[in-house]
Amino acid sequence: MKQHDLIICVGELLIDFFCLDKNVSLIDGSNFEKQAGGAPANVSAAVSRLGGAAAFVGMVGNDPFGAFLKKTLEDEQVDTSMLFQTDQAATTLAFVSLQEDGERDFIFNRGADRLLEFNDLHLDRIKEGKIIHFGSATALLEDPFQTTYFQLMDYSIQEGLFVSFDPNYRQALWGGRMEEFVTLAQKGISKAGFVKVSEEELEIIAGSSSKEASVDFLHQLGAKIVAVTLGKNGTLISNGLQKQMIPSIEIKSIDSTGAGDAFVGATLYQLSQLQDLKINRFDIDSLTELIHFSNAVGAMVCTKRGAISSLPTLEEVGKV
Repeated sequence: MKQHDLIICVGELLIDFFCLDKNVSLIDGSNFEKQAGGAPANVSAAVSRLGGAAAFVGMVGNDPFGAFLKKTLEDEQVDTSMLFQTDQAATTLAFVSLQEDGERDFIFNRGADRLLEFNDLHLDRIKEGKIIHFGSATALLEDPFQTTYFQLMDYSIQEGLFVSFDPNYRQALWGGRMEEFVTLAQKGISKAGFVKVSEEELEIIAGSSSKEASVDFLHQLGAKIVAVTLGKNGTLISNGLQKQMIPSIEIKSIDSTGAGDAFVGATLYQLSQLQDLKINRFDIDSLTELIHFSNAVGAMVCTKRGAISSLPTLEEVGKV
């Protein structure tokens, strides 16, 4: 029996070390503060903050950072029964420096998240999900996690879960491997009911500067619903038949870290509340209303520092 609204998020859970020195690069930064991070982990926390049921699938080191991350998700009421700890590698780390415009300078020190294998997974628990989100910035980089990622996508489709995919491109991770990234991202898109991409990712994956043509290309690959986040310019949403631009909310951005993940979490939370997730039921008016809410959640995250700590509750969103 499926849990009615369980959203399972797959990928990396890591430590973000945020530079506290204002408007400096990582070269010049000296003071850092640790916070929980990782795109799919942020999505799971966003779902839970809004009142949804969320579970996380991933791997951390059997070390103090891994213990901190596990506790952080549990404090957010995220199910960590599928968060594995290993002695084979340390917990993955990222170092982040924030610029005045809210953009980030960051590097990864990759660790335990790359080691997750399909045989590690609790498949009986996976079956209980309604939606499964693949939004890892690191999962596609190498095996064994890359193979695990696509095996789990196929298994989820077989078991009737609604698949969400965010390619989460990071130039620092894919330098010199762009063609490989595009191939893998297109593979993920071909399996997804909901796809979220940034404007940059859309152009990279589709190979075109035309948003309309690029969105059509993602639908041709197999995506049913496509959301293109355009920062302060809002979101372009498409159901394969119609497209609609939905404006963002005007805010003063302090830190954009986690805004896209919050947007995805808000979208999946709303989808999980629907009784029927058959794609042909998603008319453009319904999607427009849904994305208005998700834009508000993403914008609110930009007004504070930290990905998980800045996530709003359903009550807080209602006051915007």
